[in-house]
Amino acid sequence: MGRKGAMDKMKGKAKQKAGKAMGDERLKGEGRADEAKGRAKGAMGDARENLQGMKDSLKGKGRS
Repeated sequence: MGRKGAMDKMKGKAKQKAGKAMGDERLKGEGRADEAKGRAKGAMGDARENLQGMKDSLKGKGRS
């Protein structure tokens, strides 16, 4: 997972905990949204890496 995705997930978890401790539903919701954004960024990064790997393997096969 990329650094930005991991940071969003950590920020989201922190906001959720703070919201729970303070009884702030809005802050908890923001935390859930940040965490979801982090997971999405991570998934996009993984997909990008997989696509690059496929491109690289196809280039290698064409040269054999």
